Amino acid sequence: MNKDELKEYLPHREPMLLVDEIEIDADGICHAKYLVKEDEFFCRGHFPGNPIVPGVIQCEIMAQSCALLVKDEIKGKTTLYTGIDNLRFKHVVKPGDLCEVTARLKGRRGPMFFCEAVLMVDGLLCCKGDLSFALV
Repeated sequence: MNKDELKEYLPHREPMLLVDEIEIDADGICHAKYLVKEDEFFCRGHFPGNPIVPGVIQCEIMAQSCALLVKDEIKGKTTLYTGIDNLRFKHVVKPGDLCEVTARLKGRRGPMFFCEAVLMVDGLLCCKGDLSFALV
C-alpha cells in the first residue's frame, strides 16, 4: 500500500502521517517504511545543528505501523495507544534515514490490541518495544 491508500485506513494526515508504504505478508507481519525528510518539524529544534528524530516520534512510526495490522477494523475509528512496554533505543535516527518497521500482532482482547515492533535503519536496530492500543 502506498501513502494515498494508507489514508483510507489511518486518520493521520501530514505532518503526522508517519508511514509511506506498507506490506503485510501472509504470516500477518507488517513491513512498513518511512523516509525521514530533511525538513521534518520534529527535527528543527531537536537539536539545531545535529537533528535527531525524537524517541516519541520513533514510537509513533511504530505505532502507526502496528495499527495497520488491523486495517480492516480501524476504518472510521480512532486508535488510542494504551501502553508502550519494554521500549529500548539502540541507535539514533536522523533526517534522510529510511525507517523500516517490522510489526506483528501478539494478541487481542475486545477492542484492545497488543503488538511488538522494531524500527531499523540500514540494518541497525534503532528502537523496539511492545505497544498496545484500543479502537474507539
